[in-house]
Amino acid sequence: MLSEKCEKHITLVMCYALTMTVAESKLTSQGQISVPARIRKKLGLSPGSILEWYENEQGEVSVKRASKHTSGDIHSAVFESPPEPKTVEEMDESLRSHFKSKSKY
Repeated sequence: MLSEKCEKHITLVMCYALTMTVAESKLTSQGQISVPARIRKKLGLSPGSILEWYENEQGEVSVKRASKHTSGDIHSAVFESPPEPKTVEEMDESLRSHFKSKSKY
């Protein structure tokens, strides 16, 4: 069993390690930054990758790689086969029918 003094020291070290600066970037006059190579590799980033920026209640900002799944990926996972193509007239009729059924009058 660790002494109270030792436990406090370990907690302090662990908290410090969680808030260490891992890399720095310089902001250009156009508002752009370069992501350091070490971070690009760690996050699996390549040209065109999307980054998501988060802010917590304390005003701290963190960055994460956006999901790799596109809407097409999600659609194919949910539906077994793609829907049959419809003409504009068929879509219009479908919408009219849907809203007519929802109408109170």
